[in-house]
Amino acid sequence: MRNAALTLGIIAGVIGMIVGFFGYGYTELARNHAEVEEIFGMFDNPGLVRAASILSPLLAIAGGAMAKVRALWGGILLLVSAIGMYAAFGFNPFTMFPIAFAGLGGVLALAAGKPDEPKAHF
Repeated sequence: MRNAALTLGIIAGVIGMIVGFFGYGYTELARNHAEVEEIFGMFDNPGLVRAASILSPLLAIAGGAMAKVRALWGGILLLVSAIGMYAAFGFNPFTMFPIAFAGLGGVLALAAGKPDEPKAHF
């Protein structure tokens, strides 16, 4: 389960970085060019989008990397990443895989009560 959490966390982080690049880039474009915001609109909370664009993929990759040795901490980071992506971007076709992969990786890491290695986190 730890290996699956590691793999899912890293994949979620990489896909989340792509979503984050576009989310952060759009908020900057709309901030610098008012006509873009007038035509296409703006996020309800651009500050949250900017923060989640950076932090959520970072937490997913870090949580996935930690899942093998420290499953509890890695699982918590993966779940926080999934919640951050959902809060900032919502659930849509572009975010469904990073949210689902980070969430499932977090659950798998937390469920590793009988770990692959002799050190348990419970």
